[in-house]
Amino acid sequence: MPAPKLLPLAYLLVSAAAATATPPNVIIYLADDMGMGDSSAYQDWSGNSDATQIHTPNMERLAASGVRFTDAHSPSSRCTATRYALLTGRYPWRTHLKQWVLFGVQCDPLIEGERVTLPELLQTNGYRTGMVGKWHLGLTYTRSDGKPAEGWRDADLSKPVFDGPANHGFGYFYGISRSHPTSGPHGQQRNTPDQAIGPGWIRGSKISGATGKGKQLDGSYVLHEIGPVLHTAAFEFLNAVSGKPFFLYFASPANHAPHTPCKAISGRAVAGASRFKNGEPTGSKRLDFVYENDVQLGLILDWLDATEDPRRPGKKLADNTLVVFASDNGAESRAKSATGPLRSNKGSAYDGGHRIPFMARWPAGGVSGGRTVERLLGLNDLFATIAEASAVALPEDAAEDSISALAALREPDADARPPLFPNDHKEAIAGKRQGGADKRERAWIAVRSNATPVAGKWKLFLDHRFAYRGELHPKELYELGADPHESDNRLDDPKAKPALDFLLEQARAAGGDSGRTRPEASGEED
Repeated sequence: MPAPKLLPLAYLLVSAAAATATPPNVIIYLADDMGMGDSSAYQDWSGNSDATQIHTPNMERLAASGVRFTDAHSPSSRCTATRYALLTGRYPWRTHLKQWVLFGVQCDPLIEGERVTLPELLQTNGYRTGMVGKWHLGLTYTRSDGKPAEGWRDADLSKPVFDGPANHGFGYFYGISRSHPTSGPHGQQRNTPDQAIGPGWIRGSKISGATGKGKQLDGSYVLHEIGPVLHTAAFEFLNAVSGKPFFLYFASPANHAPHTPCKAISGRAVAGASRFKNGEPTGSKRLDFVYENDVQLGLILDWLDATEDPRRPGKKLADNTLVVFASDNGAESRAKSATGPLRSNKGSAYDGGHRIPFMARWPAGGVSGGRTVERLLGLNDLFATIAEASAVALPEDAAEDSISALAALREPDADARPPLFPNDHKEAIAGKRQGGADKRERAWIAVRSNATPVAGKWKLFLDHRFAYRGELHPKELYELGADPHESDNRLDDPKAKPALDFLLEQARAAGGDSGRTRPEASGEED
């Protein structure tokens, strides 16, 4: 196993504020491939009719009791990269994975061994940390002699995973290696001693289904049973509630294709149970799988509402728990009912690929009231936001691109966020596939700001040379306030030049694998 990381002493100590206050519990529920139109909490934004809008009552419940962002973004239009940024607070295009995802049964871990993650920071400051669901950040397996495996072929599945979630801050883990159809054989299908699909269920660092017969598993990994298994695992962690605050990262595989909704979770029907707002059945496996997220969320909210807080006698856990619901990227579906007025979908740097549902609630922390927030937010901001909410200092060499959104969660007039830099653009190689396009060209980056010298919501596209070499080659420029579909390219519009110049300067300052967008501390001492 890799040696545990040693954090500087300053970051191992809870701040004075955290010692006197009661740090919040934190739950991040991350859906997979879910567009804003996939939640009825955004029906007014998407424009869906009652006959086309899936009803997600628990997402509505969360938004009505907390806050809802309409300009929140995943740091990438694909899942691996977003998950990296969420846990590290760093843009994924600063890593070697500048486009696409980790692909294959064995991928080396994307999170660098020395990098401090959000769960590690919380764990060293007194939190119980747990994760259930989809990891998709790479694993290193272990050989029979206990040394790290080079890949899948020399992996001994009876040995603990050499590098996985447990090595990056999660004291509890029950989940899967990557997207659910490729994390293991479905039951006994293709479940042979030489299968090369995946390890199935992982608990902590143990591959639960290992049989000792090569790569053959015990058949317990069944696609349409994943939802109930994750529910059980999440509540195993939650029910161990104690005098410590907890952090739970629930990374749901729903609704990534193939759409495999379960029959029911804890007695609540899922398959065949999704309804449109007009009450009619959707008749859609995909929407049933979206609805599975709503059921999971509802069960968590119910538990928080009903459970006493051992750290705050007379209070329920719901009051001092920051609950966040979001998606890892835009909708995989191209249906306008999923993407709303936005252009494109998953895999695109157009907004349909990375503008996502984002709802949060923390009554004791002032995150309540059913407000709608139009300020920019990125999932990479959760690192700094949760650190501030917990009164934990951020290491200077961590969370380089995480800007706390706590003020925006609490206040209607919070300052504008500095520019966001989401990336991965499938349209960059559209029409070139037959000619063998260089897939690295997908690594376009968007520079998004609501605070340029020209009023509006501006977005500049830079081609892949920015991600790979820090070079500025602008390709497209849009003002999303008037043009949410990104159809009027204003790159050559003289009236837009001040916005263009501003965005180019911001990109110039942010570029490079060793760059950062979070301001460094002043270095002044009290």
